[in-house]
Amino acid sequence: MEQIGARLRAIRQEWGLTLREVEERSAHLAEEWGNPSYRISASWLDRIEREYRGLSAAKLIVLAAVYSVPPDQLLAVYSRGSGDPPQLGHLSSPNTTLLLSKGPLEQHARLWLPDSIAIEPIPDETTLLSPESHLPSYYRRGIIGRLDKTLDPMVRPGSIVLINTQRRAVAHRREWKNEFDRPIYFVLTHAGYCCGWCELDKSTEWLTLVPHSLSYAAGQRWRYRKEVEVIGRVAVVLLRLEEPQPAT
Repeated sequence: MEQIGARLRAIRQEWGLTLREVEERSAHLAEEWGNPSYRISASWLDRIEREYRGLSAAKLIVLAAVYSVPPDQLLAVYSRGSGDPPQLGHLSSPNTTLLLSKGPLEQHARLWLPDSIAIEPIPDETTLLSPESHLPSYYRRGIIGRLDKTLDPMVRPGSIVLINTQRRAVAHRREWKNEFDRPIYFVLTHAGYCCGWCELDKSTEWLTLVPHSLSYAAGQRWRYRKEVEVIGRVAVVLLRLEEPQPAT
């Protein structure tokens, strides 16, 4: 038991989590899974880490979910219980910056940021990608084309964006404070897709695509809802920082 106690303490410290934070995350899981026995108290975990007392496979499953560690790594030292473990749909996140290794969190990151993104060529035009089954239906992905330099260098060509198609209303100036929280929109015009900041005039007749101050791109303007359609608001940007490297 000493080995598993020390291992659990080392993982918690690596994640920068306090005992109380682990308790709070386990309480969320217990509620999500509909079983209060999955809740782990801070005092109990402290005893496990220091005194190496026994713990059940169910508690190990909860800790595996909290720490994003493959359950079999922790369950290997125990015999399996008779009950079926809950599905690990919940993903925890560390307080500290980590270099990911094998585990649910790494698999999740690979889903969002596949290895192929480093070698795939950048298209010339900004493109809306096909819907993906693992995403909610209102989310779509897009890729910023090589010729779309509207927000370059903040959002560079080749970057992948996740678009929330439920948020299509153009934000008023009072809704953001600086360029980093200013909403970015993915829009469709007669010439194709583009991505950038948007402004509406007072009469909401014209929509202007606003370039970054360091970009050489010119601003563009269209008749709102007649010549341009707002596909949605960008929720996530996977920023490309270097040119694709050919596979070796």
